[in-house]
Amino acid sequence: MAADPHRITYLAKTFSAAALEFHRGHMAEKGYRMEGRIAPTVFEIIDEDGKTKPAFDGEPLFAVTFVKRED
Repeated sequence: MAADPHRITYLAKTFSAAALEFHRGHMAEKGYRMEGRIAPTVFEIIDEDGKTKPAFDGEPLFAVTFVKRED
């Protein structure tokens, strides 16, 4: 795929699922490295009026971000 995104963030219900995505998704072979750490995160959505509301019913999810390496 020529137009691979520069950054990809995956959300998972467990730490293990998020951690395994690096290997399962062959991210290194696709030219990605993990950015930061895997951490439980609560997400909020901001509407066009600036009001926020919980995303995913306020459930914390483990977020892992992969960034395309610059060669």
